[in-house]
Amino acid sequence: MDVEPAWEAAGWERLAPRVGRCRLPVWDCTAGLVVGDGAALMIDAGSSLAEGAALRTRARELLGGGRRVTHLALTHPHFDHVLGAAAFAGVEVYGAVGIDTVLDKGREELCADAVRHGLDPRAAAEAVDLLVHPHHLVCGEWTLDLGGGVQVLLANVGPGHSGHDLAVLVPGGDGGDGGDGGDGEREIVFCGDLVEESGEPQAGPDAVSSRWPAALDRLLELGGEDARYVPGHGAVVDAAYVRAQRATLAAISGVS
Repeated sequence: MDVEPAWEAAGWERLAPRVGRCRLPVWDCTAGLVVGDGAALMIDAGSSLAEGAALRTRARELLGGGRRVTHLALTHPHFDHVLGAAAFAGVEVYGAVGIDTVLDKGREELCADAVRHGLDPRAAAEAVDLLVHPHHLVCGEWTLDLGGGVQVLLANVGPGHSGHDLAVLVPGGDGGDGGDGGDGEREIVFCGDLVEESGEPQAGPDAVSSRWPAALDRLLELGGEDARYVPGHGAVVDAAYVRAQRATLAAISGVS
């Protein structure tokens, strides 16, 4: 399936021939999309049902032919990444081990946090009432085959920014035809909020600061020096940026 010419027209930033992302309004949260021949993976679902529905529509416009998102990976259990999940009916949902407990027992706090950050209380309550729990919990690593030679690796790399951080690696060459040393040959790592570019890394009450540097080390092992690292908020960065953020977090938390 050739989606390369259609990314920008459908409202996506193209990262590789079969990989894109968009930066959502208000909180500048990233949502990613990886397209195979028989399946498509959405990475994070936005902050509300309306935002999730808008992402679903954008994906269908790109995919065409009645195709739709079939898989959804939630990078961590914060409102701006998970509350749109119920808009993706019938998809297979993935998250790090333990995220299901947070989404079950922490529903009231999730709603309150969304409202504190400015989400309409009615929209927050509706999204929490319909909250989707992952069908598949990733302990170590999980490989998804999306067809057409496109595979992605889901890696439980936390705790760090939260207690349950999941990264998504698209190996070089799986984002397109490659062969010319271009962007289709470079690894792409969706980092969730383990990496942020549009502001300082946010450490809420569920952050595990002492483990955060190790989580970034794992990201760097997954992607390598030449990868493109996609933060949960902000512009795409390189390995040097991730290392600098790791050094800052290590200094703050007092770990090496």
